[in-house]
Amino acid sequence: MKRSSIYLGVLFLFLCFSCSKEKKNTQNSITIGTKKKEKTTKSENVPSVPIDLENKGIGPISSITFADKIDQKLADKGAQLFKSKCTACHKASQKFIGPALAGIYKKRSPEWVMNIIMNPDEMLKKDPIAMALLKEYNNTIMINQNIPEDEARAMAEWFRTLEK
Repeated sequence: MKRSSIYLGVLFLFLCFSCSKEKKNTQNSITIGTKKKEKTTKSENVPSVPIDLENKGIGPISSITFADKIDQKLADKGAQLFKSKCTACHKASQKFIGPALAGIYKKRSPEWVMNIIMNPDEMLKKDPIAMALLKEYNNTIMINQNIPEDEARAMAEWFRTLEK
């Protein structure tokens, strides 16, 4: 009991520390002689991670085709899986410890999404988009939960319901 309390305390501190680093639009002023120059270090309008719909990622998924109509039964299964495995770090429609998933297919290919779910270890080491996201989210790694293809596919279907 004492040991599990310590683990929970450490996990809580880790989560608090990860969430406490806000990304701010910071501006530094530099004065040279009588002229003042403004230097912007980050703009909120410019995404730091590029949009790339061609990148398929690294992993077992090389091609996926979605039906025109959402498979609601599969999407419901995906929602449950997401709730049980992913909500510690992700929220559907806002940034948290990891990126939000609403609108994901406007930024990433479905193959990339499934590959990051199934193969985060290799993706974070070799895929340029995954590495950029890792850097943007304070080097907080995505834990490999050994999610099989059918579960990743169900989550991918649920993400489609978040697009509207």
